[in-house]
Amino acid sequence: MAEEQFGPALPIIRYSTVDEAVAMANGLDVGLGASVWSSDLSAAREVAARIEAGTVWINKHGAVDPRIPFGGAKQSGYGLEFGVEGLKALGVPQIING
Repeated sequence: MAEEQFGPALPIIRYSTVDEAVAMANGLDVGLGASVWSSDLSAAREVAARIEAGTVWINKHGAVDPRIPFGGAKQSGYGLEFGVEGLKALGVPQIING
């Protein structure tokens, strides 16, 4: 992919090695979300840890849980939403002393 993908579409791209797939995934200046698909959960976690994205799903895509922070990496997104971290990112504390 040469652009960030939005919508109800999940691009599938052919690759020869895992290193090549990770390089392609990390080669863009965006990184909102990605997914890794594999029957080997341990290997999928290792690959997911190498991908520069705000969220990397394993064997699913786009599952957002309001209890878990969601945000992008690189030029994707505008910060965090959801979860305690998301609430903290949106809040502006005010201290009134006196």
